[in-house]
Amino acid sequence: MRHAIRLLASPSTLGSSTGLNPAPLALLPPIPLYRRILRAHRKFLPTENRLLGDEYVKSEFRSHRNVENPIHIVGFLNEWQRYAQEVEGESWQGSKLDAEKIDKMSDQQLGQLYELMQAIQKKGGENPEGDV
Repeated sequence: MRHAIRLLASPSTLGSSTGLNPAPLALLPPIPLYRRILRAHRKFLPTENRLLGDEYVKSEFRSHRNVENPIHIVGFLNEWQRYAQEVEGESWQGSKLDAEKIDKMSDQQLGQLYELMQAIQKKGGENPEGDV
C-alpha cells in the first residue's frame, strides 16, 4: 500500500505585491480546513462561543458538501481559511464585518447572519438592539 503524501499550506507568491499585505497561503482542502477551524475553536474560544461556533461550522460544511461550482468552492474555502487565521491570531475580537462583504451577501446569507447575531446575543444576554 502506498503512503499518501500530506500536502500542507505553504506561502505562495501568486498575486502578492511588495506592499504591506503578506503573501496569501495556498487553500487548504476542505477536511483539513474543517479540522483546523475546530482546533482553533477549542484552543482560542471560550466554551459558550466554541459550542455555538462548532455547530455553525459543522452545519455550513455539511450544507456545502455537494456544491459543484468551483468558484463557489474556492470562495467558501478562502473565507473559512481567513476566518481560521483570524481566530488563531485572536484579531477577531471587537472587529466588525466590512460593509463591502455585507453588500455582497445574498438575502439568505443576511438572514443567517441575523440568526447568528440573535443566537450570540441570547447566549450573552446582550441587548438585541446592538450592532452586527
